[in-house]
Order: sequence, then structure tokens, then C-alpha cells
Amino acid sequence: MVLLFLSVSSIETNILSFVWLQSSLKIGLQNDGLAAIIESMKADNEKDDFALSRQRMLKNDLKARGISDPRILRAMEQIPRQLFVPQSYQSQSYSDGPLPIDCGQTISQPYIVALMTQELHLGPDMHVLEIGTGSGYQTAVLAKLARRIFTIDRFEKLSLSAQAVLDELGIRNIDFRIGDGSCGWPEQRTFERIIVTAALPEVGEPLTNQLETDGIIIAPVGHSAVQRLVAYEKKGNKITERFICDVRFVRVIGRHGFSE
Repeated sequence: MVLLFLSVSSIETNILSFVWLQSSLKIGLQNDGLAAIIESMKADNEKDDFALSRQRMLKNDLKARGISDPRILRAMEQIPRQLFVPQSYQSQSYSDGPLPIDCGQTISQPYIVALMTQELHLGPDMHVLEIGTGSGYQTAVLAKLARRIFTIDRFEKLSLSAQAVLDELGIRNIDFRIGDGSCGWPEQRTFERIIVTAALPEVGEPLTNQLETDGIIIAPVGHSAVQRLVAYEKKGNKITERFICDVRFVRVIGRHGFSE
């Protein structure tokens, strides 16, 4: 009885550690209520750890490197990146680097997600085409900033996984397609902004034809392991290019992309 009293007291006052509490329970305490409290406290601790990591990301990897758009910073503060990362890599969710996901693809490092989004100069009423749904993390950031996102991926498994996470987060201003993103959106329409989240050999007519006048495309372009991140702006029938930085992306596989 004394042990039981001390264990309950330790939980209520948070004096003793989880390790001590769990070892006490092993000495004959079989209490589902206590176990539930322990699991709840562990979950809260994990949430706190992710929140702290997210704040470090915002400060050190985004703000310190020139990401200044408050809407982007707010969106990336709100979105739990760990939900888009495989469980075995969740402890690295807010590290400044890409992480592997299913189908041989990657989730881009937070800085590159923020940089590409900032270079789009998004307005709240814009319609955005995303080539490469991937994990859905970039999609979530875009959806927080624009009216509607149209995203396409050739891997059904990735698309369905992204849809499930985005639906769980209540982010629903998104249309999904499975198919060859190098050919653009399957239905005939245009977009104010287009973002390509995998490398193309070049940005060709399928995408420029779907870009509205005064629209912007952000895409990594090049045949080598290191590509050029480029901003394309459409003025009438003329496309201008502006180099942003060197990047590393997986390749777009498709008719106007790379072969397998």
C-alpha cells in the first residue's frame, strides 16, 4: 500500500522520473489507470520535443538563412513534419536535410521547402500546380498559403499516403492525380504558379503552356547529380529565367522528364 501511495503521488507531483515509476510498477503494481497516465505523459513529452525541434528549425534553418515571409514561417510552424516522415526517421523530422520516404523518393529538407515556396510569391487566391506530391509535406505548406493546390505523382502509394495525412490534418483544398507529372495537369487548365519537386532535364512546353501570364515556375533543372534551382517567369509569350541556387533532387521520370 505504501508503494502504491508513493507512485500515485509521484505522478501527480511529477517529482520522480518515468524510469523510477515504471520500475515501481513492475514490483507488483498492476494498474491500468497508472499505465494510461504514463503513456499520456510520454506522448506529451514527445509532442514537446517535436515542438522544440520545430522552433529550432524555424530559428536556425529558416530565419537565419533568409526565409522572411511570415506566412511561410507560420505555416511551417503549424505543420507537424513528423507525420510525413517514416516512423524510423521521425526523430530526424526537423533536421536540416532530406529524408528517405517510400518508392525511392525523398522529403526535401525544410530550408529547401521554404525557399522554393518563398520564390513562388504566393497569393491567397492563387491556384498552384505541384509536380511530385511525394510525402505531401510541401503540398501542406502550399495549401496553407494558396486557394487550391493541384498535385500529381506517378506513385499511387505516395499519393494515397499523403492524402491520408493531409486529411487527418484537415487540409482539404487539394486535388490529387496519379500520373506523369512531366506532362503537366491531365485536364486542360492554367495555373498562376507551378512548382516542380523533382529534377527535370528542362522545363518544356507542357508546363509553360499551363502557366498563366505573369505566372512563375520554380523547378530544379539539370542532368547531373547537382541541379540548378531556377525561377521561370512568363511575360506574354516570353519566358525569363533566374538562377536561385544549386540543389540535389531525385529525377522526374516521364515523357518530358528522364527515362527509368
